[in-house]
Amino acid sequence: MTHILIVEDEARLRKDLADFLELTGFTAEGVATARELRQVLEAGSSPAVIILDVGLPDGNGFELAAEIRKSHACGIIMLTALSDSDDRIRGFESGADIYLVKHSTLREIEAAIRSLLRRTGEQAPATNGAGERWVLDGTSWVLTAPNHRSLKLTAAEFAFLNVLCRRHGEICQRESLMEIVARPRSNFDNRHLDAIVSRLRRKLEDHTSLPAPIKVVYGVGYTFTAAATVQ
Repeated sequence: MTHILIVEDEARLRKDLADFLELTGFTAEGVATARELRQVLEAGSSPAVIILDVGLPDGNGFELAAEIRKSHACGIIMLTALSDSDDRIRGFESGADIYLVKHSTLREIEAAIRSLLRRTGEQAPATNGAGERWVLDGTSWVLTAPNHRSLKLTAAEFAFLNVLCRRHGEICQRESLMEIVARPRSNFDNRHLDAIVSRLRRKLEDHTSLPAPIKVVYGVGYTFTAAATVQ
């Protein structure tokens, strides 16, 4: 399978990326430091693509990209909070193939990986087909997983998932989600939204035995990372 190496010191983002890429057919592993990156590569790992954070605790992503380029033919995607033109130019000059900012959606990152693999001649795994979709029933408030296991949703859970599934992998802003899910409550805040999502994730995984395809995009909101149909 096509292997992706994620170099990111933010633990939750690293896990979200790895989980999402596993859901979309890749194999993925994550490391948090430049030291761990070097250890993985020296041990013989041959990732097709490395997703590389610029600001690591023990290394500079620009310098690491140049270092990787000297001995590995893999694709490099920089994923960073640095969005200035000079930073992007420096990223490309150091060896990055694609430069993305951290508020990019998980779907955008997947699309960037697949685009890069096409350019390098690597075989990317097939995307989910229609038979592998999650299905949200708007009449019965039931979510059915690709393995045909179903979960009955509460009103708040359905309202939340209805927005995410209709956005097809795009980021749904926290403020918009709170406004939709809170009605008619007036004392609804971020903690209430996070509690709903946390419970929903656990319920999905318990009832379907699959990873819950609901991922947080830090500082922005949530996204549904799998193919979904709303009926």
